[in-house]
Amino acid sequence: MKKTTKQPKNQTARRESKRPRTVVSFVEELKSELTTFFEINDQRPFSRQDILNHFDAFDERLQLILTGLLEELTTENSIKRNADGCFEANQTTTQLTGKLEHVNKNFAFVVIEGQDGQDVKIDADDLRGAIDGDTVRVKIFSNARGSRKREGKVEEILERGRTEFVGTFDQGPNHGVVSLDSRRIYEEVLIPQPKTLEAKGNQKVIVKITQWPTNGRRMEGEVVEILGNVGDNNAEMHAILAEFGLPYKFPADVEREAEAISTAIGEDEIARRRDMRPILTFTIDPADAKDFDDALSVQYLENGNYEIGVHIADVSHYVKPNTALEREAYVRATSVYLVDRTVPMLPEKLSNNLCSLRPNEDKLTFSAVFEMTPNAHIAKEWFGRTVIHSDKRFSYEEAQEVLESPAALNGSPVTDYDKVLPLLNGLAHQLRQKRFAQGAINFESVEVKFKLDENGSPIGLYQKVRKDAHKLIEEFMLLANKRVAEFAHGKGNPPNTMIYRVHEAPDMERLRIFAAFATKMGYGMKIADESSVSKSFNELLSKIEGRPEQNVLEQLAVRTMAKARYSPADLGHFGLAFRRYSHFTSPIRRYPDVLAHRLLQHYLDKGKSVDAVELEAACKHSSEREKMATEAERASIKYKQVEYMSKMDPDRLWDGLITGVAEFGIFVEITETACEGMVRMNDLTDDHYELDKENYRVVGQRTKKMYSFGDAIKVRVKEINLSRRSIDLTLSTGRSIKNIVSAKTERNRQQSGERKQRKAANPKKRR
Repeated sequence: MKKTTKQPKNQTARRESKRPRTVVSFVEELKSELTTFFEINDQRPFSRQDILNHFDAFDERLQLILTGLLEELTTENSIKRNADGCFEANQTTTQLTGKLEHVNKNFAFVVIEGQDGQDVKIDADDLRGAIDGDTVRVKIFSNARGSRKREGKVEEILERGRTEFVGTFDQGPNHGVVSLDSRRIYEEVLIPQPKTLEAKGNQKVIVKITQWPTNGRRMEGEVVEILGNVGDNNAEMHAILAEFGLPYKFPADVEREAEAISTAIGEDEIARRRDMRPILTFTIDPADAKDFDDALSVQYLENGNYEIGVHIADVSHYVKPNTALEREAYVRATSVYLVDRTVPMLPEKLSNNLCSLRPNEDKLTFSAVFEMTPNAHIAKEWFGRTVIHSDKRFSYEEAQEVLESPAALNGSPVTDYDKVLPLLNGLAHQLRQKRFAQGAINFESVEVKFKLDENGSPIGLYQKVRKDAHKLIEEFMLLANKRVAEFAHGKGNPPNTMIYRVHEAPDMERLRIFAAFATKMGYGMKIADESSVSKSFNELLSKIEGRPEQNVLEQLAVRTMAKARYSPADLGHFGLAFRRYSHFTSPIRRYPDVLAHRLLQHYLDKGKSVDAVELEAACKHSSEREKMATEAERASIKYKQVEYMSKMDPDRLWDGLITGVAEFGIFVEITETACEGMVRMNDLTDDHYELDKENYRVVGQRTKKMYSFGDAIKVRVKEINLSRRSIDLTLSTGRSIKNIVSAKTERNRQQSGERKQRKAANPKKRR
């Protein structure tokens, strides 16, 4: 059989080593090769004589050693002996199941759930047709292959991650070809001519896979939807949504159900609620927002305290269990915010009308009402359903303008916004100070925003700055989320089941590695134990504020932290330093908030604790959908950044910071635009550079020149690929190569023209 000819890499038994070896080292190497032999040739059993022949063991002493090693491997369960005395690989002890991440054309990793940091590396030749996102069963090789990471090969594809993909269509002479947008799938999809849906070259399409890659056979598929031309804004945004499996339109039955809901609020419904319409109420939101899901109300109390109401759209009043609206909200789990549009969780009738707390309209809300002292202490709290009437809608900019030029407070009854907003801002500052004193971490991530023309094309780019108006709203939303979680948890034993937003403590080893790196960059950071983490981080964040490396270091710091997620487990929120925390304040755009409203009402009605099993499934699903939505949002930002950069002078020099290093290149963030590109190793032509992973740098083997994380460098744009949302850069010392805008588009045009020329030159070859 062909497989029996496959050789272990070292072939110890077949040749003499050029360096002296002890008997022990010889036997250890021979055992490694014997183990590797069974790993490679795992499809059939082998007799003892087969093994001796394979290793050219004609010497009696070598035969005895191999026989002993066979017994040893059998005892260790690395191999097994069959009834007929033959030996074969023991599949049961070396196989795991996980999800494939095809991070590089040459290899992939299989992520094993519950084994953080123990991914299995798979060579591209050992994937057996598996692609990124598939759930696979892998066989683990022994550590004899010389790698510190576990290595293996795919044994079986258990479940395909998805069957539909987005890409760019190109028409060939006999079939179509779709180049997929995903950067982690490295093959094109062949489309038989009858299955092209009459797509044209340079169109974005959704393709469904009908034949997976096997035994050297390429993927085949059929076009199921044409999104539009490459470069068209709507086509590109729809392509991003489709790439991440996110819908951009509602099913007809969901729209019909939404349209059937009455907009009138009956007097009987108002009678069941606390009427807060007479109290001064307002909203503060982005200038372009349409879904206002939270409002604040303020009134002075006779005892000198303030009654602060946090009012949230009562989505659960309209979205009932076992309805089409409920099922769709569950599936989507979140609204998606792309650069130029919002893809809502709920139809427009609900998100922008019924549930949006628009000014000068009565609205149904679920409220957290706090009696607060002047030092921001909560004297009393109340939760329940209400009806409100918003008196005014502020944009963040308008509210900030009031905060920056308020009238003097005189202690008279509050009726003017120039007194109300500074009052709330003062309370928010105190709440914020208390959070940080308790150990909250002050992460302030940079948010890139765009100015778009009427066609959605970027004509300007800027970084959003968070001011007091943003932080004011944030603090009262955090307060409501925290207190709702505490109330729903209850004081019983066992406590009530609740949906929490949890954020676990970070891994201390990862933090120490980051601290050592920050120290190398000139920012001394010491982390002794978990209690010192927040103080150390806040000191670092304060030092780097406003400096060029701020965004880079903050991003790396965030990566050391655990990811926040939804869970019925009462695990607390490390980053906010809250013992318990929920999401209650955005039910228009987050399904977990709808569940939180239902659970809160259930416990207000003295209901018993609900079963956590079903809630666990909803938590996991919502966390996964949130991750996909975040990736889509980032992809849309990346697309617009690349599109914006494509309009710049290709010979321009840019200041940049190194934001990451890898075996294949250096990641660079352009300081002015916050766009990230890559200087590939192949373009570092002055030396051969190798990755020094421990020190976040690449080092020239001859010159010892180093490029390290955080270094300031100057770069030029080498190539821009809109379809892949990628920017290739070269160092300013290298040769400037003319910028290629939409390189994939241009390549398609050239290839199409070349095919036409070949046809014209060889008419006899046509069939």
